Amino acid sequence: MFLGEYEHSLDEKGRLTVPSRFREDLAGRLVVTRGLDHCLFLYPYSEWQVLEQKLKSLPMTQRDARAFVRLLFSGASEQDLDRQGRLLLPANLREYAAIDRDVVIIGVSNRVELWSKERWNAYEAEASQAYEDLAEKIVDLGI
Repeated sequence: MFLGEYEHSLDEKGRLTVPSRFREDLAGRLVVTRGLDHCLFLYPYSEWQVLEQKLKSLPMTQRDARAFVRLLFSGASEQDLDRQGRLLLPANLREYAAIDRDVVIIGVSNRVELWSKERWNAYEAEASQAYEDLAEKIVDLGI
């Protein structure tokens, strides 16, 4: 399980050092792709396969499902961490997430999210104001 928030910087080649606490669960093949709210999602390959199976069951006749699956998969990049625990972020994904140099890395249960520092700060400020309201709304989901 991925937990916590970390700040790192990209190097000049577009590589990101992954927090040491995440490296064991991300060892081997992993997938980085477009996330929601203009962040990037980073999945261990086993979690990516679970997600893929769920998405395969969506009806191809539904326009929204087709669009979501296309964007998620077309933006996906299979990666491996190098010996220093770094991940190469492709330019198209850095552009999508507006990641220039400073990156906020957050653990979100079965995935890691990569945010530009500016976007994360704005998102966190907005969401934290509504934190209690959000909690009340999701209570209906059985949590």
